[in-house]
Amino acid sequence: MEPVVITGLGLVSCLGQTPDAVSASLRQGRSGVVRSAERAGLGFRSPLTGAIPDFNPRDLLSRKERRAMGEPALYAAAAALRALDDAGLARDALAGPDYGVILGNDSTCVSAVETADRTRADGTTQRLGSGAVVECMNSSPSINLSVLLRTQGACWTLAAACASGAHALGQAWGLIATGQQQAVVCGGTQELGWAGMAGFDGLGAFSTFEGEPGDAPRPFSQDRDGLVPSGGGAVLVLESLSHARARGARIRAELLSYAFSSDGHHVTSPSGRGAARCIRSALDRAGVSASEIEYVNAHAAGTPVGDAVEAQAILEVFGERCPPVSSTKSLTGHECWMAGASEVAYALLMAEGGFLAPNRNFTAPDPGAEALNVLRATAETDARLMLSNSFGFGGTNACLVFRAEEPRA
Repeated sequence: MEPVVITGLGLVSCLGQTPDAVSASLRQGRSGVVRSAERAGLGFRSPLTGAIPDFNPRDLLSRKERRAMGEPALYAAAAALRALDDAGLARDALAGPDYGVILGNDSTCVSAVETADRTRADGTTQRLGSGAVVECMNSSPSINLSVLLRTQGACWTLAAACASGAHALGQAWGLIATGQQQAVVCGGTQELGWAGMAGFDGLGAFSTFEGEPGDAPRPFSQDRDGLVPSGGGAVLVLESLSHARARGARIRAELLSYAFSSDGHHVTSPSGRGAARCIRSALDRAGVSASEIEYVNAHAAGTPVGDAVEAQAILEVFGERCPPVSSTKSLTGHECWMAGASEVAYALLMAEGGFLAPNRNFTAPDPGAEALNVLRATAETDARLMLSNSFGFGGTNACLVFRAEEPRA
């Protein structure tokens, strides 16, 4: 199989809009969570959310290019253009059948609600415009991006709850490793609008922690009370090693393996058995032992059940020699469909900066997580071999193992 490398990353994140800004936020343990007056006014139990106040798609995309893009597609396109720039690739560099686009996205609620409201208010569909149909499609981020970049290979959107972004990276890895594609622009995107989050709030999944907005969520901490929703876009450029070297690309990391599993247990409550199996499978496919992993970026979102079963799964695989663990969701909130991609990007920025981000708000370990090596503060380290966990509703699991350096071979 062909080695697969990461040559570019782009982010639209509540931690920043550039790699340097995001890296600084990670190092400082700075939260991107705010209190939303709009959500409080709508009767949300929790007004907390990640926020991206300085995002302007007009800086990167023309009016014509934005015509059929809703919020998720705009985030994805902006992140992708930044990733291409980071990889040293022009917009048209991936035009052709050897190049593709795979993105994770599991909702386009904002566009659908706005379309319904406009139709009801106008009493007609005649004023909706030509882009309304595409804006409301879950596949909108991928098809818009493929048209923007003129790729002619893989083009689809993957919907797998909060593991969507990780599965997208994994599918891209598989296509490149088996020679079916030379490069794939892949990642995830998540709308921030309230319409996509009302159901979660009604379910009681969100933190209602009182105090400063950045005091929540609280992954692995005994006083955790739920997740904080967030969003944006995260895109990585994956290439075959031979393709990257042929063009003299800077190589950020090698993606060593992707593994998947499902719990087959419950639509919202995880069992943990599938998670442990997924971690083991990722390590086996990467050809590394548990003792070699130097950092685990946990899925932990701050939910009472989810964090507990993930802690059990990690300890089942790693035992007493548990590597450093933190959840960047303690800083960003839960970026949902994009999280599996953004958290790989965050981990790479940590490796390049020589540090590991803290697990913010970790005040007292949950009894089931006491043996975890949870980072209470930023750690200066040269960790390179990393594992990223993504576990979604319905028990859909994805794990990625990567080494933040160029392959030696």
